[in-house]
Amino acid sequence: MRTSHSTLPALEQRVSDVMRKSARWSILELAFWALAIVSWFLFPNQHLILTEIVGFAILALSIDLILGYAGIVSLGQAAMYGVGAYASGLFSIHVTGEPLTGLIVGALSGAVVAFLTSFLLLRGGDLTRLMVTLGVAAVFAEIANQASWLTGGADGLQGITIEPLFGVFDFDIYGHTGYAYSLAVLFVLFLLARLIVSSPFGYSLKAIRDNPLRASAVGVPVNARLVAIYTLSGAYAGIAGALFTQTQQFISLDALSFQKSADGLMVLVIGGTGYLYGGLIGALVYELIQDGLSSLTPQYWQFWLGMLLVAFVLIGRDRPRQLVRSITAHLTTIRGNLVRDRASTRRAP
Repeated sequence: MRTSHSTLPALEQRVSDVMRKSARWSILELAFWALAIVSWFLFPNQHLILTEIVGFAILALSIDLILGYAGIVSLGQAAMYGVGAYASGLFSIHVTGEPLTGLIVGALSGAVVAFLTSFLLLRGGDLTRLMVTLGVAAVFAEIANQASWLTGGADGLQGITIEPLFGVFDFDIYGHTGYAYSLAVLFVLFLLARLIVSSPFGYSLKAIRDNPLRASAVGVPVNARLVAIYTLSGAYAGIAGALFTQTQQFISLDALSFQKSADGLMVLVIGGTGYLYGGLIGALVYELIQDGLSSLTPQYWQFWLGMLLVAFVLIGRDRPRQLVRSITAHLTTIRGNLVRDRASTRRAP
């Protein structure tokens, strides 16, 4: 017993060191966000498509939180995305078009839908969850279609007007304000997600993903954790939908379609799951491939996109994540060598 007590502080120190190391920003991460900021200045004519990429990245980030960290498979993320989009649009029409308030409305709407439906995911395995989430999205899509007096039905919700950001920056047709606004929202959401997955809560999610029975045996409240992360994921999806509404000032039933959930999953297939940057990298690659193929072969671009996705899954689904880890490890080694060289130079007479 005395031995176990003596090793407890050392174990706690090791755990603290691991968590501190995982929360540390690498050079590659800083370079990624620096490039994202620089892109606003370098590509002024591409701000509309870059805004769309950011929206996809937030949607994929919401899926990665439940799939990559908690092991919850879902085909119904469009439900939270669409509800957030419609809630933000209706709020701007009937209450106020202030963008930050509309963003909060979208987040709360997505979180409420996710929380109410999360209890359906606590029973059954992956197949059950796929069918339940797909059914939930289909129900909300049909409700939006039938309630045309509220949502506009097949014609879409029109008449959305968004006020200038902070009362100064107008949402122009070129997407300059929209891209900067979306990029700032993405960074804040990413920062929050990074803090969560690097915390004890995040490590408990990974334990649930790897072995739910073992996690429950060591005292992790599995069901409560799954409900919490699914609700947070719904808030993220709602924000993605609200951003789409605010930057496009229009919303249609496509926001609640199965295709929207499938697009988010395809982005993660490209970028990889379980390291947050997968959704961001995947969204960029997916949009660039889609835009390039649609320009080269307007009639058959979906066929070639499907072929590329199949090849990517079969050949190198984990390659982006492995590449990021390899580059990060290489940069860390170089940095460590430089620090040691400086230390040895200072000690030399």
